[in-house]
Order: sequence, then structure tokens, then C-alpha cells
Amino acid sequence: MRDLFLLSERQMARISPYFPLSHGVPRVDDRRVVSGIVYVIKHGLQWKDAPQDYGPHKTLCNRFMRWSRLGVFDRIFAGLAGAGPKPERIMIDATHLKAHRTAASLLSKRGCSRRIGRTRGGLDSKLHTVCDGEGRPLVMLLSDGQMSDHKGARLMLGALPPAKALIADRGYDSTPFRQALLAKGVEPCIPSSRSRKIPFPYDNALYRQRHRIENLFARLKDWRRVATRYDRCAHTFFSAICIAAAVIFWL
Repeated sequence: MRDLFLLSERQMARISPYFPLSHGVPRVDDRRVVSGIVYVIKHGLQWKDAPQDYGPHKTLCNRFMRWSRLGVFDRIFAGLAGAGPKPERIMIDATHLKAHRTAASLLSKRGCSRRIGRTRGGLDSKLHTVCDGEGRPLVMLLSDGQMSDHKGARLMLGALPPAKALIADRGYDSTPFRQALLAKGVEPCIPSSRSRKIPFPYDNALYRQRHRIENLFARLKDWRRVATRYDRCAHTFFSAICIAAAVIFWL
């Protein structure tokens, strides 16, 4: 395939157990199709502009949409991340992802949120992420752009992996969140907000490692269909994020 992206046999062996079983007519080559999906998401292409080496573009699009609805890519990311080494420390942060005009509808016909909100920068989605000490994503949550970091952290609290410490910026400084972390046996490394009269102590040397989650977001946004949201449905956009995270950090 010239210089095009192609998953290796080892990578396919790691993700193929998460593929749904084929019924009736055998599927087209999974390796070629999934590699084509990765190529389109990374380069921000329309499906019709996918290189012909990957086969018909309708096959790529249909496979991506169908497996997104089934949650296949979500399970691939969760399975690969869960099989990694247990982290001693974790980090949490959030970033905004700009919504293109093709994804700018706030509500679906059924009234379900598309995870797009209106902020000062326009319409966007927000990606809340927990990563390990090496800057590899462990848990991700897609929300409306206007959702606060506090609310996103509360929603992810039950999914936090066991760790000795959690690093976060002062946007996550709240007494309930600190208490919830301590109840889970996690030491918060969070600078106090300027409104606190008595600041909480924290390990400044450990806090300097927080740049790794910022690097994580930068690497994810190198994939153009992650940096800019073109998908109207939240599950298809989140699937694209899961594919990018799995390929960049876990394969």
C-alpha cells in the first residue's frame, strides 16, 4: 500500500478479539478496512476521499458507522487501556474540541444530546480525560462544551483506577472532590484556588508532571477529525477519539 497506513499483524491480533462475529457472508478484509478508517480519521478526510487502496469508501464509512453504534471502538480502547500496567499516579483534565458546521445541531430528533454546547468560542464538545503517569489515556468522557470540569470529574469518579495520587490543576479544587479522592485512597495533588483563605499543601515537584496530560491532548488533536468534530452523532465522534487514543498510545 505505498506509504499508506496499515495496521501490523501484531496490532490486529490485539484488537480483533473485540470485533463482532461475522454472520452469513464473510466480511471484507478487516485489516484493510480498519486501517482505512484510521487513515481517514487521522487526515480529516471525507469518506469519499479515502485512497482507493483501502477499497470502496462506502465500505469504510458503513463499517465505521455500524461498529460505532455497537460500541466496538469504545471496547477496543477500554480493553487495551485496562490491560496496561497499573498506574501509581493519575492525572485528570479536559479540553475543548471545535464543532464544525456539519455537526452543529444541538439536539437530535429524539431529543438526545449530541454532546455539543455553546461556549464563548462557539459550538464545541468537551473531552474529559484521566491518564496515567506516562500520559496515556485510561478513562475518557465526552460532554457538552459548557460542562464544568467539576461535573465531569464527578461523573468519572467511579471509573478512576486505583492510584496513590491524582494530579490536577486548580480548576478541580473543591472540598467534595478532595474528600471523594481521599475516601478512595488517592492523595490529591491539586493547587488551591485563589479564593481559599487557607490553601491546601501539595507536592510541587509531582505537580510538574501535569504537562504530560497536556501533551496527550496535543497528540490527539494532531488527528484532524478529533481536533475538529465533523460527526453529528456523539457516539461516532467518540468512536473516532477512541480509535485515535488506541492507535497512538496503546498499539
